[in-house]
Amino acid sequence: MKISCEEASNICNRSQYKEAGSWELFKLRVHILMCRTCAKFTKQNTMLTSLCDRANLNTLSESDKESMRKDLKKHL
Repeated sequence: MKISCEEASNICNRSQYKEAGSWELFKLRVHILMCRTCAKFTKQNTMLTSLCDRANLNTLSESDKESMRKDLKKHL
């Protein structure tokens, strides 16, 4: 059941987007009990996600992104 720090960070990132399963979250919790580095990463990642949610950040639609790509290609 032991996971690497790399796997822990991947699970942490997926959990921020509600993509991690309950078994993965359990493994992450066990790992961060023993690893201060990953515990700090998880705390900071959670805080960053919370700040982004509160900031009501908006992203471009796919069509807007494609339009920008075309404009950039014209200017290059």
